[in-house]
Amino acid sequence: MIAVVDYGMGNLRSVQKAMEHLGFKCIVTSRRIDIDSASHIIVPGVGAFRDAMKRLEDLSLTDCLRENVKKGKPFLGICLGMQILFEESTEFGRYRGLGILRGRVVRFFESLGSSASALKVPHMGWNRVNIIKENLLIASQNNNRFFYFVHSYYVDPAERAIVAGETEYGINFASFIANGNVFATQFHPEKSQQYGLEILKRFGELK
Repeated sequence: MIAVVDYGMGNLRSVQKAMEHLGFKCIVTSRRIDIDSASHIIVPGVGAFRDAMKRLEDLSLTDCLRENVKKGKPFLGICLGMQILFEESTEFGRYRGLGILRGRVVRFFESLGSSASALKVPHMGWNRVNIIKENLLIASQNNNRFFYFVHSYYVDPAERAIVAGETEYGINFASFIANGNVFATQFHPEKSQQYGLEILKRFGELK
């Protein structure tokens, strides 16, 4: 059973439907008992980092997620679900994340300076992902395929070794993370047609 964590931050049903379409049993839940008993965990999300962390804390799920990752359970963070894996975000101030991965979340223009005026923020639509690290969720022949993005902030990992894929949008930013049993995508695989579904299928097949 795959648990899609419901903390009120969107895109839950589309992820659930994608996993069920691929033949996996999937439940949308905010209950710790369901997450602890699941074989896989997916944390999607769209919205503000601050609100996401508050809702997870209100639901008493922050320690639950950290503990399940430590147990080695396959974990997939999508979009905002990727960002909250890191130590902190600069969105609307400075806010602590789950700290499962080292690094922070920053807005595009912070690194782009005056060139930011040439970019549209949020970064929205189809863009390529350059696979720079072999991992269990994407075949090497799918390098530089297009995936669907919607975000104004991106992760700046402290460790280069966890970056599995990068995307160019004014800068090269980490759009795919693979670190042991933890995977994360800044793009939305559930909205990325064939190649996104392939990623979700491979995740669901992990043991």
